[in-house]
Amino acid sequence: MTYCVGMVLDKGLVLMSDTRTNSGVDNISVFRKMFQWQTPGERMLAVMTAGNLATTQAVVSYLEERTNVPGERHNSLLEAPTMFQVATEIGRLLRATIEERQEANGDRGRGRFTASIILAGQIKGMEPRLFLIYPEGNFIEASFDTPFFQIGETKYGRPILIRGYDRGMSFEDAVKLLMVSFDSTLKANLSVGLPLDLLVIARDQFEPTHARRITHDDPYFDAISSSWGDELRKAFHALPDYSFHPGGE
Repeated sequence: MTYCVGMVLDKGLVLMSDTRTNSGVDNISVFRKMFQWQTPGERMLAVMTAGNLATTQAVVSYLEERTNVPGERHNSLLEAPTMFQVATEIGRLLRATIEERQEANGDRGRGRFTASIILAGQIKGMEPRLFLIYPEGNFIEASFDTPFFQIGETKYGRPILIRGYDRGMSFEDAVKLLMVSFDSTLKANLSVGLPLDLLVIARDQFEPTHARRITHDDPYFDAISSSWGDELRKAFHALPDYSFHPGGE
């Protein structure tokens, strides 16, 4: 399993993904799930993947090939005129890849090769945009009502995002919020694990504003984890006491 989050802010986009891939408790590996491409001064694109590893790696490899063929306008993500068309192209590629693998494996392949993708980026002269692409190839776009997307093991970290998100928040606060969300997920589910990959894309910059890998010995993440636990316990004990007696006597 995995956990990835893409978030839209007034200032731009923030993305974070874990790197754990497992096929049972005795077969755990680390694989990158966040990938980026850019044309300096013109566009910045990033994707995060969740699902069957062979499927997502094949899709990313196809995308890498297409970004290296600038002369083929309809095949190159770096020349598509809008983010909508980029999302459409990735959706088609994802659906075709899944169908190809399912067909090759017959009945054994049904449901085994599914995957989903978060696409984030901006093209010059347009707004930063965020899309969630489903295995069927269709997609939805983030909005004021739905300003962030999650894929993978979403349920443990979602309540944190819902309570803490503010579209006008700083990049620094957004990263802090994501770290709390990931820490909560890591504590609850062994299929999500460090290292984590972080990417911040500021509006109209068309290059990574901030990118780093958060490892097991990262002092800031450790401080967030321990402080969040302490503050939760304090908040719990500060809540009104429950009484077994009517009227609280």
